[in-house]
Amino acid sequence: MEENNNPFKTLLHFSKDQKKGILVFFAIIISLQLVHYFKDFSISNKQSKEELEWLSLQSSIDTLKNEKKNFSYKMYPFNPNFITDFKGYKLGMKVEEIDRLLAFRKLGKFANSAAEFQQVTRISDSLLNSMAPYFKFPDWVNNPKQQSNYKSNWKEYPKKEALKVIDINQASKDDLMKISGIGDAISDRILIQKNLYGGFVSMEQMNDIWGLSPEVLLNLNKYFTISTQPILNKIDINNASIKELGQFPYFRFPISKNIVTYRSMNGDIKIEDLANIKAFPVDKIKIIALYLQF
Repeated sequence: MEENNNPFKTLLHFSKDQKKGILVFFAIIISLQLVHYFKDFSISNKQSKEELEWLSLQSSIDTLKNEKKNFSYKMYPFNPNFITDFKGYKLGMKVEEIDRLLAFRKLGKFANSAAEFQQVTRISDSLLNSMAPYFKFPDWVNNPKQQSNYKSNWKEYPKKEALKVIDINQASKDDLMKISGIGDAISDRILIQKNLYGGFVSMEQMNDIWGLSPEVLLNLNKYFTISTQPILNKIDINNASIKELGQFPYFRFPISKNIVTYRSMNGDIKIEDLANIKAFPVDKIKIIALYLQF
């Protein structure tokens, strides 16, 4: 058999492994071409939810910016005596000019004309000319006669009757209601308490009446007093029953029972024994003793 000496045929002769490598190489090339064809390699700019919300408001923001450019401060008539720091700044006043006006107002004074306003603040003529057309002073400044009309319509009320110091046991409902802070209900409450006691023996008893504030108590003590001790139907503490003792406003059932118990165990009660009775209101002994018969 003749040997094949063709060089091209020799070059195209590959081994089995070489053929496999070539096939794999072509397969890779074809795969890359397909990926390049079908896949989008362009860079995507993903935006967050917050950025999308801001972009949706962009048109509104642009509109507001345009409106702000066209905005101009509109002046309305005003009383120059009440210019604030902000308004003075918007009008073109300097800080020291505003301070002069504020200091003038602290004295309780008012500028009643444009000329007087300039005299107080020392603003320039040009600034005054731009501000003065908007000055609005009270009507009585421009029409002094109108002020006299107000005086003619003034109604004089009668002076409040001067209160005299009286005995509270002699006071009527009307007398009590002359005190500021004492109305219909509280005056009735005072009179009911007086009837329960048979008469007040001390102004300290006003502290026990519900609804009287410290200020009202001061006025009561100023215009009312105990000039004479009332005639009392005194309680016989050594002979009264629990029921009879319980009718006295200062004695309720527990105290009445304790009085009778102490009396049965120790004999007749004397004024110095009151402090030894269980639950006895010792802070009111001096007042209570005036209602008791020993």
